[in-house]
This record gives sequence, structure tokens and C-alpha cells, in this order.
Amino acid sequence: MDLFDVVQQYVSDQDDGLKALLTLFLNLVMEYEAEQQAGAARYQRTPNRKAYRNGTKPRTLKTRLGELILSKPDFRDLSFETTVFEKYSRVERAVINAILESYKQGVSTRRIRSIMGQLGIQGVSADTVSRMAQELDDKVQEFLSRPLEQPIPYLVVDATYL
Repeated sequence: MDLFDVVQQYVSDQDDGLKALLTLFLNLVMEYEAEQQAGAARYQRTPNRKAYRNGTKPRTLKTRLGELILSKPDFRDLSFETTVFEKYSRVERAVINAILESYKQGVSTRRIRSIMGQLGIQGVSADTVSRMAQELDDKVQEFLSRPLEQPIPYLVVDATYL
């Protein structure tokens, strides 16, 4: 699909057109990252090559626009790393933040799954919410147990008013 097809799709249906545009853009980002990591473009012969391509794998990404199916490049001898989604993450950061905020406000994991379903994001299980909450708890604990880098002066005032 080229850019002209995406524009035509956007004119006929804006939601599908945005999904197609985002899919095209993220696939191009991953292709660029693959060229950088491999040290050569696809089918290019060069002594600087670090890895050989091994096709692509379909990978889903849940976004505010719905689920996108991306083509993640694959290498033979090297693990492909991308900024499109963190390792093992298939949910957009904004969606994760919404889930964590709901969890923090005391919404049950089943209710969060129901809310995400109403937003058009399917497949967010109670286990996924619990795993995300555990990661949040770990980050909070890390923040609370960090060493203080400089002394912090403070004043304690105790008074009684009659």
C-alpha cells in the first residue's frame, strides 16, 4: 500500500484511513531501524553488514484507533529491537497509562477490560492489567527506596493554640 492509497482510504473512511496511515508509518519506522541495526539495506551486499534479514512477522499493536497489524522485521542471528513498541508490549503507552490510572483509582480489573472494550481495544485481560499494575508498583517502590542525593533541610513546628 502506498501513500496515495492511504489518502484515498482516508477520504472514504477517516477512521480506517488514519489506521492505515499509522500502520504505514510505523512499518516504515521499523524498516529504517532494521537497516540501521543490520548495517545494510534489504538485499544490499556490504562488508559492514551485521545481520541478515529473515523476513517479517505480523505483530499487533493496540492503539486508541484500534488494533494495528504491523510487519516486524526479523533477523537470522540477531534480535531486532524497535522503538515502536517496547519488548513484549503490544499496547500503546497512552492506553497503558489509562489502564494504570483506572487501576490506581480502584477500578477492578474486569471493569477495566470492559471499559477498554467499549473504547474498541479488545484483548486486555485481567492478567495484563495485573502485570501492568505490578510494573507500576515496582517503579513506585524503586522511587521510594532511591538514595537522596543531597541533604534536604526541614523545620518541625509544634504548637498549641488556646
